[in-house]
Amino acid sequence: MRHRKHRTSLGLVSGHRRALLANLATALLEHGKIETTQAKARAVQPYVEKLITLGKKGDLHARRQALAKLRYRPIVDHLFGDVATAFKERSGGYTRIIKTRIRVGDAAPMALIELVDKANVEAKEALDE
Repeated sequence: MRHRKHRTSLGLVSGHRRALLANLATALLEHGKIETTQAKARAVQPYVEKLITLGKKGDLHARRQALAKLRYRPIVDHLFGDVATAFKERSGGYTRIIKTRIRVGDAAPMALIELVDKANVEAKEALDE
């Protein structure tokens, strides 16, 4: 039975949805914040939260799980290095969604999704370079 298994489909087949979420998560972890539609922001938020939790675990199995989701080693290294250390004291709620505007072309509601301690992550990157 599929009771309580509803997930936002975003009007995509499962393979495209997985690729979209992986690409949005990669962009969010790389840049610290992205602007997208509210529906996509709500869909990618738990995806990124689980990846950051994997980064905080830090073991080999968690790294392989994250690599299977993101498929881009430099971002996984960034996740397990800078992002995980920035959120080591926080026990959840790593991202926030801020409603921004209505897109002109199709009147889609837009939102900004960002890492909560983005300043800490950027400071860690500056120290590493």
